[in-house]
Amino acid sequence: MGKVILITGAARSGKSEWAEYLAQQSGKQVVYVATATENPDDPEWQKRITAHQQRRPQSWVTLAVPRKLSATLADAKPQSCLLVDSLGTWVTNLLDEDEISWQNIIAEFLDTVQLVAADMLFVAEEVGWGVVPAYPIGRQFRDRLGSLVRQLGIVCDTVYLVAGGHVLNLSVLGTPLPTVINEEL
Repeated sequence: MGKVILITGAARSGKSEWAEYLAQQSGKQVVYVATATENPDDPEWQKRITAHQQRRPQSWVTLAVPRKLSATLADAKPQSCLLVDSLGTWVTNLLDEDEISWQNIIAEFLDTVQLVAADMLFVAEEVGWGVVPAYPIGRQFRDRLGSLVRQLGIVCDTVYLVAGGHVLNLSVLGTPLPTVINEEL
C-alpha cells in the first residue's frame, strides 16, 4: 500500500496548496483527481477551477472524476501520487444517493484506499464548526462529509489540519479516537 495522507481545514485555508506541495515533494508522477465539474453558467466557480488549474505544473495529469472515485483510485499505478481535490465536492456530487447506497459507496471507497499501491493525498473541507444547517440537505452534507473525513483519517498514515496560515500534523500532535461502534448522532 502507498502512503495515504489527509489534508483538512476550512475554506481558503491553504489545504490545496499544501497538498500540491506534498505531491511535488513525492518525486512521483502526480495525477490530479478533480472532483469538481465545470459550469460555464457560474463565473465565480469557473474562476476557482481556473485558479487551481493555473497552479498545477504542466507535467501533472488531470482527471475529472465527479463520482467514480473508487474506480479511479483502483486503477492507479504504484509509481503515481494521486491528489484528490476535494472530498467535499465529491460528497456534494453524491448527495442524491440514498443512505444505503451512500454507505456502500463509502465502504467501497475505504476498502479501495487501503489496497492501492500508489501514494494518495486527499483534500477535505472541515465542516460542522459552526451552526447546524437550517436545511435537511445542508445537514446531510455536513454529516456525510464529517463522517467520511473521520473514517478516512483512521486509515491514513498522516493527517494534516491547515488553519490560520499554518499546517499542523495531527498524526504527531493528536491522539486517534478509539473505534466508535455506533456513530448515529
